[in-house]
Amino acid sequence: MTQLRRDAARNRARLTAAGREVFAEQGPDASFEEVARRAGVGIGTLYRHFPSREALAEEIFAAHIDEVVSAAEAAAAEEDAWMGLVLFLDHVLDLQARNLPLRGLFLRHSGGGRAAERRRVILPLLEQVIERGRRQGVLRDDLAVGDLTVALWSFSPVLEATADVAPNVWRRHLRILLDGMRPDAATPQEVPPLAGRRLERAIDQLRERYHRRRAAA
Repeated sequence: MTQLRRDAARNRARLTAAGREVFAEQGPDASFEEVARRAGVGIGTLYRHFPSREALAEEIFAAHIDEVVSAAEAAAAEEDAWMGLVLFLDHVLDLQARNLPLRGLFLRHSGGGRAAERRRVILPLLEQVIERGRRQGVLRDDLAVGDLTVALWSFSPVLEATADVAPNVWRRHLRILLDGMRPDAATPQEVPPLAGRRLERAIDQLRERYHRRRAAA
């Protein structure tokens, strides 16, 4: 790698790190000039790497979603399905807690191509974990990947409400939720799980609801 390319890679990394800081502090409409200032580069360098706020936001979100993919891959590779599921949920929720100040940014700019592509990788991996768990008798027979998605959504208000009061209480909530995934006390379900296009539409609705709320503020 030439010195010029090394400098470009270093500047991009600095801009991404500075963007995380500034967006976390100032929200999705944070100043681009402040991002460049904290990265120690000129505004022209910022625009060469990230021609828009959306491009920088997608780069930051891509790092987040890549970590989720890695956690899903590790869960799918774990022979003990229950252990794989617990480790996945624990890791992803800890990631959500750490990235909570960026949630608004992610909801606004998480629909891009790379992020959507990575999400399509995650769901089949989790389906493998669930199917293995059902075969091993450690997960209730009617558990579906859509149930996991909804379960993860349910933690957002918990994380927001307790971040400054009891930042680890989500772990208690997770253990109670995990108990409900066990087959021993499962009760019959009349409502089918979210799946396929209905699940995709629910994700879109969550993002659209956030946009409407921001516009009305």
